Amino acid sequence: MTETTTTQNTEVKAAATTAAPRTSSARPSFGGSRGGNTGRGPARGGAGASRGGAGKGSPRGGRGGGFERAKPEFDNKLIQIRRVTRVVAGGRRFAFSVALVAGNRKGSVGVGIGKAADTAAAIEKATKNAKKNMIKVLLTSEMMIPHEVQAKESSATVMIMPAAGRGMVAGSSVRNVLELAGIKNVRAKILSGSKNKLNNARATVKALEQLRAKGAKAATE
Repeated sequence: MTETTTTQNTEVKAAATTAAPRTSSARPSFGGSRGGNTGRGPARGGAGASRGGAGKGSPRGGRGGGFERAKPEFDNKLIQIRRVTRVVAGGRRFAFSVALVAGNRKGSVGVGIGKAADTAAAIEKATKNAKKNMIKVLLTSEMMIPHEVQAKESSATVMIMPAAGRGMVAGSSVRNVLELAGIKNVRAKILSGSKNKLNNARATVKALEQLRAKGAKAATE
């Protein structure tokens, strides 16, 4: 029994000694495969490269590339925005009032106002109101006004005169109306002391409505 047990122990030690080099040699090969050209790392890099290449070469052209934003028909500029308060039975209700000018820079221009609980809705309402009240300005072939005009809206009085070769000489909301109407080489003057931008813009639009062709103007005189 003693000889048999000694023989078994010797065989177990020999088997353990023979298996040890295999385990130690397997570890470097595992590390080498992870850091080498084959294994998990290159697979991820290849997938990332193919994914990025698909994004550039795809018809969509990346994030949001497949949708082109349409250019709006009319440009607009805010001339006044203020917060208004309405007193009700339960307390106060706050809203925003927006006044803006809309035009296509080709002779069409209008002034609109809108009121809503948030600014985005107020701007949308003001844009619709400006399109509803839009006028067509009579201009010459050089995009100039044919003669001098003057108009009054509430306490605001505006005078507009042609000025060849001088560019745009105007300020406040009057300049916004003239720019969005596409008028060039013009000079404007606010004759009143009113600081209300909405009234100044409306007076400008009213003055532009008075424009007539040179032949028609001479006939009326």
